[in-house]
Amino acid sequence: MKYFKHKIYGYLFSFFKIFPIKTNRISFIIDSGESFKGNLDYIKKEFEKRGNFDFNFFYKDKLSFSSFKSLATSKYVFLNDNFFPLAFMNFKNETKVVQLWHAPGASKKFGGSVASESELEMLSKIGKNTDYLISSSKKIENYYSQAFQIDKEKIIPLGLPRIDYYFENHDLNKIKLEFSKRYGIDTNKKIILYAPTFRDEKKYNNVFDFLDLKKFNDVLGDEYVLALRLHPKIKDFYQDDIGSSENYVDCSDYPSEQELMMISDILITDYSSIMIEFAILDKPILFFVYDLDNYLNSERGFYYDFEKTVPGKLVYSSDELINAIEGKDFDKYKMSDFLGTQFDVIDGKSSERVVDFLLNNGE
Repeated sequence: MKYFKHKIYGYLFSFFKIFPIKTNRISFIIDSGESFKGNLDYIKKEFEKRGNFDFNFFYKDKLSFSSFKSLATSKYVFLNDNFFPLAFMNFKNETKVVQLWHAPGASKKFGGSVASESELEMLSKIGKNTDYLISSSKKIENYYSQAFQIDKEKIIPLGLPRIDYYFENHDLNKIKLEFSKRYGIDTNKKIILYAPTFRDEKKYNNVFDFLDLKKFNDVLGDEYVLALRLHPKIKDFYQDDIGSSENYVDCSDYPSEQELMMISDILITDYSSIMIEFAILDKPILFFVYDLDNYLNSERGFYYDFEKTVPGKLVYSSDELINAIEGKDFDKYKMSDFLGTQFDVIDGKSSERVVDFLLNNGE
């Protein structure tokens, strides 16, 4: 039966609603395979500044009676991604369920914008059991309402907590030095971060079928090193037959994408939402879209006109990409308008606003 497992979660959860809410208890619904980081970590740190709270971690795939009891008796429950059992978990009115969502802004269509009828029904149930959906901008409210199947009144544009990272003090020289040692590269070279997204069309996923790496290094290698960060799904199609140690570095295993963005001088991407976060840093972005027509026609599409909106120059071939970098031709004039749509404010105080909002009972 479809969603049977998720319904079991709901039934188990309901048994523990007999216990009273602990007003200082905060639960985070997380995957056990990932470290506690990003939005959830920043929210936890902000609450720690405000007093003594009991933090509980509800692991999606490690069920226990004690974990359900702690979840059911929490004053605040935070999520960072999808959790389908929430459709069948009816929390008490005193509990506030908050979806932070891991990605900033709105770019590629997702969730209810591309879902089937049965999926829409499921998302709608989750939306009804969610009290607040935190977004980065009022201007993307309609997209989020459709994607999450949630009432607009529940969408609160307070900013993305993980963005606060960029307003902290970081020793970039130290980070770059450690990065360079890890991958054996010259610390004097500038870093070009190449972060391609996954395509459903398999033949477009091996990036080196489209990037002339030899020419890239012949022209740019004295000044730059190419750091490749692959989408996890691309690994199934990616073939490393180039001689990576001398031509580029594969930093897909590097633990912090935010550190990579901080130490990189240029981003090359295509349709990935990494563009939104990198744009905050006001550094050049190039969009290497060798399969643009196919992607726009066969993939899930965007919430905006991709060609007119993205915050950088579009290039369609290896030569165009190399020439743009060599000539520093980046079309950065589109950056300001793009950021103005994706963020209401960028100030390093998103976590503070979210916690203030909750402690002030949604005001």
